[in-house]
Amino acid sequence: MWGVMWSNGRITPGQPFLLSNTETGRRSHGVRVFLRLTIPFHQTTIHRYDALLNLHGNTMTDDTEKPNAEQTASPFAEHSRHWESFSYVYPVVSRRSKGLSIGVNLNPDTICNFDCVYCQVDKVLPVKPIAVDTQRLDQELSTLIEAVASGKIWSHPRFAHVDPKLRRLNDIAFSGDGEPTSARCFNDAVDMVARIKKEHHLDDTKIVLITNATLLNRPNVEQAIQILDANQGEVWAKLDAGTQAYYELVDRSAVPLSRVLDNIQTCGRNRPIVIQTMLMQLHGKPIPDSEFDAYTARIKDLIEHGCKIKLIQLYTVARKPLEPYVAALNNEALTAFADQLRQTISAIHQDIAVPVEVYGSGS
Repeated sequence: MWGVMWSNGRITPGQPFLLSNTETGRRSHGVRVFLRLTIPFHQTTIHRYDALLNLHGNTMTDDTEKPNAEQTASPFAEHSRHWESFSYVYPVVSRRSKGLSIGVNLNPDTICNFDCVYCQVDKVLPVKPIAVDTQRLDQELSTLIEAVASGKIWSHPRFAHVDPKLRRLNDIAFSGDGEPTSARCFNDAVDMVARIKKEHHLDDTKIVLITNATLLNRPNVEQAIQILDANQGEVWAKLDAGTQAYYELVDRSAVPLSRVLDNIQTCGRNRPIVIQTMLMQLHGKPIPDSEFDAYTARIKDLIEHGCKIKLIQLYTVARKPLEPYVAALNNEALTAFADQLRQTISAIHQDIAVPVEVYGSGS
């Protein structure tokens, strides 16, 4: 069954809305039809419509919408993966990068083996894989780096009000609408980014792989990470749960949690890695204490078995997820969880120190 979906609870004359699958309560991401209607009040006749068909399964961007109060107040609220006419590369001011991050999206087809409840990417319907045009990716990345180097990017309306302290290129990050290590071109893309970084003399700019860690055991992925190691690269691995049950509830993946933990362990033995953990409210309730205890036990076990964790990032929802029952955790609760995690780590050994950073919804 299909109906319409709009942001303010009613159809407003002249405003767009999306076709929606009302059985699932989530937006379609097959063929998208974006309709702009002119509807006189007290009439049911549609006088005019313009249809924009997106046949590639990409989500409609927020670029056509006016920024809301949250976006105006926070430089971190705008995380659109669409930039100008680019297909794969996009700039964001990232709270975890503490500056500008150039994102590389190898999954414009939204293919991912996770379906996280806090995700903004629609993954309801099956999609056809889309081959990445690596030549275009090369051109887009070089063009955007040049815009950053010249300072031109800071004159763009999206970044004109960014604090001068954040006007620095911190990293080039493999992060997009799916799991980057699943892309067929992943190795070629890593090699390309490393080459372009050298060509532009970005010696202090990191290459970051943001991953759910499910495919880190693949030989080709291990080879790509070795390229990262030689080019100021970092692996940021997701770990959202301590038990299989909560993992299935939050990340909704068929890949078992045990594989994620094994892959993080193996990867972290060979290089320092960053752990990213999303903490949120589900149906108005925070992560149960027993679950966070299980999570801290997992972190303790990783460290005791040789995983070199250089940083743990605890963060919460900063932008509206697709699932309506997911909400941000308040800063007080985040801080309390961080303190508990620090105590667990400090009890392992006096020589082990792992920083724990907290990123609230407004930070």
